[in-house]
Amino acid sequence: MAIFQEVQQSAGEVLNPYEIVQTQIETAASLLGLERGVVEILKKPKRVLYVSFPVKLDDGSIRVFEGFRSQHNDAIGPTKGGIRFHPDVTLDEVKALSMWMTFKCGVVSLPYGGGKGGVICDPHEFSKAEIERISRGFMEAIADIVGPVKDIPAPDVYTNPQIMGWMMDTYSRIKGSYSPGVITGKPLIIGGSKGRSEATARGCVYTIEEAMKDMGKSLQGATVAIQGFGNAGRIAADLLSGLGCKIVAVSDSKGALYDPAGLDLAQVEKLKDSSTILDYDARFHLQQPEELLELDVDILVPAALENVITLKNAHKVKARIIAEAANGPTTPEADKVLHQNGVLVIPDILANAGGVTVSYFEWVQNLMNYYWSEAEVNQKLRDVMTQSYWAVRSIAQEYKTDFRTAAYMISLKRIAEAMRARGWV
Repeated sequence: MAIFQEVQQSAGEVLNPYEIVQTQIETAASLLGLERGVVEILKKPKRVLYVSFPVKLDDGSIRVFEGFRSQHNDAIGPTKGGIRFHPDVTLDEVKALSMWMTFKCGVVSLPYGGGKGGVICDPHEFSKAEIERISRGFMEAIADIVGPVKDIPAPDVYTNPQIMGWMMDTYSRIKGSYSPGVITGKPLIIGGSKGRSEATARGCVYTIEEAMKDMGKSLQGATVAIQGFGNAGRIAADLLSGLGCKIVAVSDSKGALYDPAGLDLAQVEKLKDSSTILDYDARFHLQQPEELLELDVDILVPAALENVITLKNAHKVKARIIAEAANGPTTPEADKVLHQNGVLVIPDILANAGGVTVSYFEWVQNLMNYYWSEAEVNQKLRDVMTQSYWAVRSIAQEYKTDFRTAAYMISLKRIAEAMRARGWV
């Protein structure tokens, strides 16, 4: 997954993530008629911590790293959201992602607000031992503002269960007691949840199932294009294929494949693991990988980059359903075009909310010290995603608006109610 780039297209389309989320808030709030005070509170994070911390590298030198932790809104409960390690982490990006997490939690009715964190670094440049010291250093730097009832981090771009384990251990040492509930996405042996690694993709597929039912279409034989063949995209491909869908196109950072008769998914996965997907039969290579977004398919799953569907290409999109497994793949202006053209966009704050939902399940299991089977986790996830899809659809129909705006309306209404109950407005 790439990091948001603060750029502006020649058409004047703003792609700064912080500005995009503020626009989305304004659009949904105006339809709800929310009071101005609520809107102004929600347009800015409650707290943003900037930190710098020294780390001794393997060669004995000292390097100072910088990072952020943004906590958007805790009216309903503690904040929740990932930590990413990436050289292009910015303050605006972290703030925006914390805000999107608030609305993501709200649309699936989790008792959380949104949080997000990041360290400015390229993890590929460091050894495993150095990554451990960076992870522990960052947790030490933010330990005062996180905790099981304050703010619960999780994995994100270029972080993983092992990093979460190191961070949990560091926090537990600081507090003097074992505290698995401080972080989610951990290894199973120290309080991780079964079903967590597949949760984002599985939740996305559950919403696709409901959307296809909604449109009166069968998944059997439905054509699918997936941009991004990382964790979410690859698992989504496997799950959709298992439901009878035909995966006709996939792409990764190296290139894209397209076979209208259906790709040999097992071969694509084998090549992805051993070399590159471009070792697949050259007859099925797309010359321009971005063409994948414009293929005539039933279902398009953007699962990699942000801002890939814009004013430049929205009118060329032929998919009937777009399920946003990635964060922010569609710009606000492109959303309008897609809605006018009758494309059903399952927005990121709904489509990829499976990850945070199972993170919530992990947190609950940590607090209870009682753990569920994978089947139980998956069934609970299906219940949440199914109910949330139809709640969004109901609001979209009532207000004659698109699914993204409807999803924001559900979240905004819920958060505003909590703020009023607490006397904030």
